Amino acid sequence: MTEQSSPARPGRWRSGAESKQRILDAARALFREHGYGGTTVRAVAGEAGVDPGMVFYFFGTKQGLFAAAIEMSAQVPPALEEVFAGGLDGLGERIVRTLVKNLDASGRTPLAMLSRAGDPADALLREYIDREITGRLANLLDTPDAAFRAGMVNVQLLGIAVARYVVRIEPMASASIDELVSRFGPLVQRCLTDG
Repeated sequence: MTEQSSPARPGRWRSGAESKQRILDAARALFREHGYGGTTVRAVAGEAGVDPGMVFYFFGTKQGLFAAAIEMSAQVPPALEEVFAGGLDGLGERIVRTLVKNLDASGRTPLAMLSRAGDPADALLREYIDREITGRLANLLDTPDAAFRAGMVNVQLLGIAVARYVVRIEPMASASIDELVSRFGPLVQRCLTDG
């Protein structure tokens, strides 16, 4: 009986790998054509010829699918959910910790991911950041300048990323995560909450 089930198992795994690749190919095409907001998991599944449940099985969420499609770290979408789960109190520190921790772990230069001239993934990544980070930050704030405040947070985060990972300015490049969180977390928090 085990001999009969052995040949079937590799076929299932090959089929799963092929389905996953079809899903990624379909997602890349649809994200490119319709953007992040205009692409649904159901549309990706239909294009790939699979059930939407299979998309969720392989990628967890639409954010996870997007991360895989543009080769973003799979840790980023769940990390963002943790950032926003705690509400406004302490949000500055959570944002800085999440950024630095994930970029330290990725081993990739952030601007290389963000500035590939002419790459459609560049526009998609900006749309993702706008919807999943900037827009969510602005929605948490009850001020008329919420969008501007969320933009100020982006400026702080971009400054940290460039100084630490691209230009490697000391002491930012070698500072511990806790040091950066303790110094920049309150600055980011002030961008959000100080009037």
